[in-house]
Amino acid sequence: MTTSTLTVLRPGLVDYREAWDEQRRLHDAVVDGTQPDTVLLLEHPSVLTAGKRTEPADLPIDGTPVVDVDRGGKITWHGPGQLVGYPILKLPDPIDVVAYVRRTEQMLIDVCAEFGVTAARSDIKGRSGAWVLADDRGPDRKIAAIGIRVARGVTQHGFAINADCDLANFDRFTPCGIRDAGVTSLSAELGRDVTVAEVLPVVEKHLTTLL
Repeated sequence: MTTSTLTVLRPGLVDYREAWDEQRRLHDAVVDGTQPDTVLLLEHPSVLTAGKRTEPADLPIDGTPVVDVDRGGKITWHGPGQLVGYPILKLPDPIDVVAYVRRTEQMLIDVCAEFGVTAARSDIKGRSGAWVLADDRGPDRKIAAIGIRVARGVTQHGFAINADCDLANFDRFTPCGIRDAGVTSLSAELGRDVTVAEVLPVVEKHLTTLL
């Protein structure tokens, strides 16, 4: 899909390192002005990635390999059943990274609302993403994660929203370094299967919130 301001690519299931290479290629092109603002929407085979704030205690105890990346945040999992978005966008001057993160959170909250899931920003300072806040079903639980990098005024990395992924993948490590909250998915919250294919067009519709 291409709008007047945004190109959206849907490459399907892509190895994490291959997608990272493509992000870097697109980033250089957006910086140079030879490519419009672009968003990659895709899935990854199962992989753990560790951002710059990851601590040894956050890592998996079973020796699962981890890919070290140059985004903010800590460790997280990507894999089937999770829609990952990599917006490669030129931010307006003056650069305000926090405002961009807030726009990303709002987009994810709006997507969840379309499925009938009430998500919100965390009440706890320093916790980004979209959360289902504590209720009679359990403590705060993250439904969508954010981890970004901004270089030369253009964004990299992005967000991940859990559709129908196997949440047991998050049990092998400390997701985002957070020990007093859980992880959830649209499927888990709604009690029905919500696929990535179902989520993708809804996310695409809301991407202009990022601009």
